Order: sequence, then C-alpha cells, then structure tokens
Amino acid sequence: MKLSILYQKIIKFGAELDPRKGKRIKAYADTAILYGNRNLEIKKILVGIDIEPAELLLADKLREKNGLDLAISHHPEGWAWANFYEVMSLQIDLLVKVGIPKKVAQALIEERKQEVERRVLPQNHMRSVDIARLLDMPFMCVHTPADNHAAYFIQNLLEKEKPKRLEEIIQILLEVPEYKEAEKNRIGPRIILGNPRRQVGKIFVEMTGGTEGSKEVFDKLYKRGIRTLVSMHLSEEHFKKVKEANLNVVIAGHISSDTLGLNLILDRIEKTEGEFLETISCSGFRRIRHKDLF
Repeated sequence: MKLSILYQKIIKFGAELDPRKGKRIKAYADTAILYGNRNLEIKKILVGIDIEPAELLLADKLREKNGLDLAISHHPEGWAWANFYEVMSLQIDLLVKVGIPKKVAQALIEERKQEVERRVLPQNHMRSVDIARLLDMPFMCVHTPADNHAAYFIQNLLEKEKPKRLEEIIQILLEVPEYKEAEKNRIGPRIILGNPRRQVGKIFVEMTGGTEGSKEVFDKLYKRGIRTLVSMHLSEEHFKKVKEANLNVVIAGHISSDTLGLNLILDRIEKTEGEFLETISCSGFRRIRHKDLF
C-alpha cells in the first residue's frame, strides 16, 4: 500500500477508538510521516518502540541486504515529538467520563501540558529525522493511535473478565501475548501498590493521552469511586501522590503495552486493506498477529 494510505488508516483507526467520542479527529500531533514520498509503495517495514539514529543506520543496512521500504517508530520524533503534549487534551474526556467536572479536568491537564512542554522544549527534536533524510530512509511515528488501541483493548478485557482482586488483574493480563512475552523477559505486569488479595473496586485504565497526566488528580479519582489504576508506567512523583490517595496500582508494562497497541493497529490495517506487511521487529517491539479482536 502507499505510504499515504498507511498514514490515513492509522489516523482513521486511532480516531475510532479515541476517548473523545463524537469529535472529528483528522490528525494527531504525535503521529506523522517524518520523511519520505507519500506515494511510496510500502511492503516491508522496520518497526521499533524507539527508532533513533542507531536504528536508522540498522534500517539502512537491512535495506542494502534484503530491501526495506519504511522505518516506523512508536515514540514520536521530530516535530511530532516537539509538540506531542497537544494530544494530552484527550485526557480531559477520560477524567470527565469518571465524574470529574470538566473545568477541573481542563485546569489539571492544562497545567500538566505546560509542564511537559517545558521539559520537551530544549530537546534535540530533529536529530533522528535528519539521519533519515541523509540516508533517504522513509520514516514515520505512530503514537496516540496505537495507545488508543491498547487502552481500548485493556478496558474491554477487564470489563469482560471482571477481576475481583488485584492478583486477578495480573492473571488476566498474562493471557495477552505481549504481556506473556514481557514476563519471559522479567518485565511483566506487576502490582506496585496494594496487596494482591485486595479488592479491585472500580478501575481506571490510564494508557493513552501522550504521557502521564496530572499528579493532582488521584485524590479526585478516589472521591469518585476509583480504587485501582491500571497504567503503562508511573513516575516516582506520581507514585507518591497515588500512594497518598490510597489507590491500588497495577503496572501493565510500558514497552509491552506500546507493543500491544502497535500490533492491534497493524492487524486492523492488514485486515481491512487485505495486504500483508512484512515486518522486522526491533527496539523492544515484537510483531504478534491477533485474530478477531475488533
């Protein structure tokens, strides 16, 4: 398929599973074709959680040896990294959905967005894109559309299985191939707050929206009945605030959850387009094909 079609499908499928229901989404700040002719025919791709200069040099070597059409990074690079915090606005809808007033949610997320912007501003955003240009290597990144798929899948899975205790969440996650693979490498799902036998209560799945949200939201979640947070990852600052709020926390896994989201969106593209994309996995990603998940 053409690179432009691949990009359009990624945006379309990401929007279909976006928490901002009823809103037209034509693009994501953290998802972009960073380099390459949009009319290029794509058949063979290198996919990694992070594609940076080393991986792009690897891609060039692979292209010389056996051919390669495109390198795909999950985490954003270039201008998609420079303003990726713009996608954090979708977290407002997630908070409103669990009962937090919209004005409160907006204030919390806006403050956090500004914090992330200050952190990202001084970074060397164009480093990897420059390498791709010099190598003439087509390059794109797929972030929130993939994370939307992981969040949607885990939310539905937990709603279907209805775990009663924290340890049951771990058991459920370990039935998912990506988390099972992570467990083999000693980075599987784990409980970081709460006794394994503790009651789960109401679950809040936090797996999309660019990066972690506000540190000041956890007590508000508790007041609205949330008792367990299921997340990709949690910073130490966030951990302290969650602990103060007396919430349970299950970390599903960062790289494994990213891998799940990428696999699900690639599955949908292959299925709808009727085209098999030959995939080379690197940088923490493992291509696992799923059947009939959507």
